Amino acid sequence: MVEKLTDEEREYYLLVRKAFTILAPFYDTVAAPFSGVRDRVVNFTDAQKGSRILDIATGTGQQAFAFAKKGYEVIGIDLSEAMLDVAKKKNKFKNAKFEVADATNLLFEDNSFDVSSISFALHDMPLSIREKVLKEMVRVTRPEGIIVIVDYDLPKNRIGKFLIYHFIALFEAEYYKNFIKSDFEALFNKNRIEIIEKDTVLHGAGIILKGINNKL
Repeated sequence: MVEKLTDEEREYYLLVRKAFTILAPFYDTVAAPFSGVRDRVVNFTDAQKGSRILDIATGTGQQAFAFAKKGYEVIGIDLSEAMLDVAKKKNKFKNAKFEVADATNLLFEDNSFDVSSISFALHDMPLSIREKVLKEMVRVTRPEGIIVIVDYDLPKNRIGKFLIYHFIALFEAEYYKNFIKSDFEALFNKNRIEIIEKDTVLHGAGIILKGINNKL
């Protein structure tokens, strides 16, 4: 049975497809400030040799390529064909593949991956989509496998928090405001993701969360 979308979810899908079709040719330039985070995510994940990795909302593939460089088998998925076209053109790795897929309804079998990652995408989603994506990440990741979430955060000091929040809110969708004010660690715990390590990036404007899949 196909689940009926809410108006907010329908609006989200339309926005993603339209926005990233336009952004795809320029996205790597726009996302240049995040480029230094990619290798740091791989090192922080510290996956075992031979691990199979799913990179959700892979976009133009930058995070997937960072994992592939270290020899991991990576599948990057995204809603946007335009973004994946860029990723495929840049792909020089035999161990990296890209597929169009909806992260709320993945076609992979249960326990298919050792690691699932998602970078700078959850903040772009309404809460209902965010929850579905996390549930699917848990489902396709093996028990005790690694789940890595990279996204915006706020510095601890009041002035930095004010400046970063209002700066990022200028160019991000309305979903960002809901995301950054929410207790997303509680959301991870709700979905049986136990956060075991954290790493601050982008001078406090971003965070890497490393979790263990506790679905059993």
